[in-house]
Amino acid sequence: MRRCLCIALLLLAVIGTGYSLSQAQNLQKNDACKQENTVVTAPEKRPMKTIGIIGGVSWASSIEYYRIMNELVRDKLGGVNSAQILMFSIEFGEFSKQERLADKGDWTLMTQTILDAARRLQRGGADFIVIASNTLNSLAPTVEQEVGLPVLHIADATGAAVRKKGLHTVALLGTRYTMEQPFYRDRLKKYGIRVVIPSEKEREYINAVIFDELCANRIRKESREGYQKIIERLRKEEGAEGVILGCTEIPLLIGQKDVAIPVFDTTAIHSEAAVDFSLQGK
Repeated sequence: MRRCLCIALLLLAVIGTGYSLSQAQNLQKNDACKQENTVVTAPEKRPMKTIGIIGGVSWASSIEYYRIMNELVRDKLGGVNSAQILMFSIEFGEFSKQERLADKGDWTLMTQTILDAARRLQRGGADFIVIASNTLNSLAPTVEQEVGLPVLHIADATGAAVRKKGLHTVALLGTRYTMEQPFYRDRLKKYGIRVVIPSEKEREYINAVIFDELCANRIRKESREGYQKIIERLRKEEGAEGVILGCTEIPLLIGQKDVAIPVFDTTAIHSEAAVDFSLQGK
């Protein structure tokens, strides 16, 4: 019925104006286009940035990154919203061989692996990079320089969290490399934070638990108790006001409920920093 009415009105327009039927149809189309072009639309919101995660180092903590990021986006945006993520998961068995070379001072293969992962994420459309490992954030400046994408350094996110808490002296637990090398402590110094580390024997123990147990997602009560004793000693003897869990596997073993001083879970802190950066401008 509506179609018949439109045709009748069009015929009347043809008779009244002297236009041919085809001319009248063209005029009608042009008028419709003008009306469409005058419709005012609200400005589009900027979409969230795509987070590129270099994971698999190890897979046990990469799961936590993925879970935390998605939960944070859901909490911030509501509904069924989730994080926009690309992840490249490194095969840890082969990578662990490269780590042994790095322990001897040869970082060539390990650096190439991380750069390759970053480039894959870049080609996939990542806007920035998150390296889901405290130790491997030592390569963040190299990745930024070689790949050209921003890298959110885990120590910067952690330093900001410690400073926000108002603490000045914290214990650092992590892989032997993270505890002993200056790349992490130097970043924290920029935030006015003094770092204390476990003894050599304690560092060996912490490192062994990480690689022999936590990287395989094996959680042992005895290891938790061992970590608790080390943290308590650092609190009493070294004046630690808080403790940084400076390996993304350690939060699988120990949390705030297990320790008397503030705990800084670098997996959660890093994930939150990534989500905040992703949602800037949204």
